[in-house]
Amino acid sequence: MTLDPITLEMLWNRLLSVANEQQVALMRTAFSTIVRESQDLACGVFDTRGQMIAQSLTGTPGHINPMATGVRHLLAAYPPAELAPGDVLITNDPWLTSGQLNDFTVLSPVFRGERIVGYFGNLCHAADIGGRVLSADAHEVYEEGLRVPITKLFDRGEPNRELIRIIRANVRTPDETIGDLYAQASCNAVGARSLLQMMDEFALGSIDPLGDAIIARSEAAMRAAIRALPDGHYEHEVWSDGFEEPLRIRAAVTIAGDQIAIDFAGSSPQSRRGINVVLNYTHGYASFAIKAAISPDVPHNEGAFRPVHVAAPPRSILNCEPPAAVAARHLVGHFLPSAIFGALAQAMPERVIAGGADPIWLSVWRGSRPDGTAPFMVSNFQVGGMGARPTKDGLHTTGFPSGVAGVPAEVVETLSPLVQRRRELRADSGGAGEFRGGLGQATAWSRRGDGPWSVSAMIDRTQHAAQGLVGGRPGAPGAFQLASGRALPPKTVVWFEPGDEVQLCLPGGGGYGDPLARPADRVLQDVVDGYVSIEAAGREYGVAVRYLGAPDQLVRLPQHYAIDWDATNQLRASSAKPE
Repeated sequence: MTLDPITLEMLWNRLLSVANEQQVALMRTAFSTIVRESQDLACGVFDTRGQMIAQSLTGTPGHINPMATGVRHLLAAYPPAELAPGDVLITNDPWLTSGQLNDFTVLSPVFRGERIVGYFGNLCHAADIGGRVLSADAHEVYEEGLRVPITKLFDRGEPNRELIRIIRANVRTPDETIGDLYAQASCNAVGARSLLQMMDEFALGSIDPLGDAIIARSEAAMRAAIRALPDGHYEHEVWSDGFEEPLRIRAAVTIAGDQIAIDFAGSSPQSRRGINVVLNYTHGYASFAIKAAISPDVPHNEGAFRPVHVAAPPRSILNCEPPAAVAARHLVGHFLPSAIFGALAQAMPERVIAGGADPIWLSVWRGSRPDGTAPFMVSNFQVGGMGARPTKDGLHTTGFPSGVAGVPAEVVETLSPLVQRRRELRADSGGAGEFRGGLGQATAWSRRGDGPWSVSAMIDRTQHAAQGLVGGRPGAPGAFQLASGRALPPKTVVWFEPGDEVQLCLPGGGGYGDPLARPADRVLQDVVDGYVSIEAAGREYGVAVRYLGAPDQLVRLPQHYAIDWDATNQLRASSAKPE
């Protein structure tokens, strides 16, 4: 089958719309907020050989790339000859897909008559998988929840009722967890229906030739982008807070012709706690970092992965072996782009960003309800500041490298007794530079009613700040504390009294370039919180107002001040007044 450029573009855009329809169906039918609100998911369409052709609009690198490589494991366990219409495969094995038990991969074959013409897959974070509450506390993966080997969720259209009973009996949120699995199977069916309609409309006997054309073009574009870079060997390292001790993440990037090799030798060894990363997840974020830096517009599919080779020593923090605990693997895996960008900055400083907040802060809240009904459990994502860019400031409170969304306060407060007291930009958290790092955010939480409540705060960068680039300064580290200022331990479950207020102050991004090169008017904008207008001797003056309190404190400046002279001719600001 020969595809001319116009036909190829039409089919490519139609295929993207099919994948996006799959995602929309998933989000609209999901039971958990972590899927329908935070969009912690990935959706994709695969050819008959299990190669990913296209992904949906939303998805994290830690889900999309491991799902793409994980599909081969599912098809090895259930070859096409053993599949029938209505079959749906499932697993959450960390070493086969995305590296933690809370992530379920669901794969469905697409039949046209008696022949498989493709597959739809998706990967979602489950609300709960039993074991310990999601944290880094565990010493072995067996403590972290239920591990489901590759098996059938549906067999010829009939649900695997024994598997569903086992899952329901082992999780704290059975309705949400099982409801999401049905949503995952349903969205694959929606994608399959739309793909078959597309094949009929364009008289396609197979999508493999279309997939081959898309993958080949993506690979060629990726290789061309790599060839434009100077050959060489570049190294850089970053540090994570770790659990019991800091962790080194060392990246060596070798550019040779049209290929890039990334080696993480020299990184810390496998941890005794649940912050270990499987190689599948390491490959996902490493290959994403290369694509984001050198060719972000290339479609994300099998072809974009091929020129990028990733290695990490066995039993290291980035290539752990069973039965290592892995639940909080994102707290290490999200550092990989910053480590790689630091290395690439030696070859292409004008195309990479400074270090950012990096790991998303995931907090899992639970406790009793005031009315005595079933305990609540809510997961929420928050993000800090991005690193500054070579020609622009870093973005405030923007997730990178993982772009999942937070759950709106209205949703959290409807589903649980939690109250979000404040949510504000965190003053001065961005690192100084010619271009300033993005600001983190600061939030404060309490609960309604009496009864114990807890949070598992899977957070990092409270000790090791985001690095600047090319002379830029580090961003501010994060803080996890009570309103009294007492620091709280991260990565473990902490219990509170009913009247406590918990503060999460997220880190800022690093700066880019010499701070002294920043224009004076930009510096003024950085350091003032607002302006007031005063009138004296018939003239009006604009006065910059600076808040001089501790940057971790959560405050709001009044919008208007009544200003007067005191007896010593010093400006005096009274309490806020509307006039």
